[in-house]
Amino acid sequence: MNNDSLLERITFTPEILGGRPAIRGMRFLVSDVLELLATGMSDADILDQHPILQKEDIQAALLYASRKIKNTVIIHAA
Repeated sequence: MNNDSLLERITFTPEILGGRPAIRGMRFLVSDVLELLATGMSDADILDQHPILQKEDIQAALLYASRKIKNTVIIHAA
């Protein structure tokens, strides 16, 4: 699956979770997928515990996050 196809899995629907980036129009936020990965869960663990998700959804969440921060500048106050 190419990057454009993956990113099509990320949806923004104002009526669902206030338009925050979600997986395929469901009530499953991109940030939720990222948090699960950050806690050390493997893709297989996530898919086992959340059967509504597909492997490509996890890939899409990571790609979306990467694209969002690629041009983000973080300034640390001294």
